[in-house]
Amino acid sequence: MSIASGLRGRHLTRRLVQLYAGLALYGISSALLVRGGLGLEPWGVLHQGLAERTGLSIGVVSIIVGAAVLLLWIPIRQRPGLGTVSNVFVIGLAMDGTLALVPETDGLPAGIALLLLGIVLNGAATGLYIAARFGPGPRDGLMTGLHRLTGRSIRLVRTAIEVAVVATGFLLGGSVGVGTVLYALAIGPLAQFFLRWFAVPEEDSGSHGADAPATASAAPDPGSPLREGGSALSDPAAGVPDPASGVADPASGVRAA
Repeated sequence: MSIASGLRGRHLTRRLVQLYAGLALYGISSALLVRGGLGLEPWGVLHQGLAERTGLSIGVVSIIVGAAVLLLWIPIRQRPGLGTVSNVFVIGLAMDGTLALVPETDGLPAGIALLLLGIVLNGAATGLYIAARFGPGPRDGLMTGLHRLTGRSIRLVRTAIEVAVVATGFLLGGSVGVGTVLYALAIGPLAQFFLRWFAVPEEDSGSHGADAPATASAAPDPGSPLREGGSALSDPAAGVPDPASGVADPASGVRAA
């Protein structure tokens, strides 16, 4: 799959709208989790921790981390799509823009409301951009590439990555809390629901255009190695967590883009 692959077909306009709407909404939802203050998705924990240490905005850190992860695709021979490259930039920009507009909350009720809204919007965002089928996000591509190279299960690879990400982010000052756990439990079912809701019909010719973040069709093939525990796997930022992993996508994500 190349970056330009899939840029054709009668559903192209709809797919592009879904891609960029989904990525922007993912950044917005991640920012709402930050403002909620009750815990972030796994890769968000790392991004926040790095932002605390470097003084950079969390959106800029998200872009830098996404680009660094994308470089890791080279030795594991993963190929990016338009959605992969867009994921790196759009989510971080949308996140910083939202944080600039939404003030910090005061009080538990407001924090809970932002947490719940952020999780639901994150699920919708994931369904939108995955169903567009323009390629996996950087973090999910890393996961699937390591799965292919090592022969280890998706569940094990994802769990190992996210445990490392959350632990590192927490040690750096990232926010881990009840929201992290709730995100991990809810995002898989939500993303699967929205994947079906936003599914784009395949072309009559049988050409898929571009690979989806964890599947070549809008609704993941139940027989795919990228399906575990009955949930779709994606990035946003990381993408959709595998609920069976037992890790708060604890990135994403976390989740991501």
